[in-house]
Amino acid sequence: MKMKKNEKKITQCETCAYFDYDYETDCDICTVNLDEDEVSGFYASGHNSCPYYSFYDEYKIVRKQN
Repeated sequence: MKMKKNEKKITQCETCAYFDYDYETDCDICTVNLDEDEVSGFYASGHNSCPYYSFYDEYKIVRKQN
């Protein structure tokens, strides 16, 4: 799933651990490795929630150290 850098649509993807910027394509992309069947099923479902969503919390390690 690609999203152009200049698009400002806020989605849950922006807080996902698998959402990353790709310098080669100049786009934000989902780095979850999906096969063709999973991608087609995801788009055909019509749901806005991703089953692979994982909240990215960069401070998780710091909380464990305290």
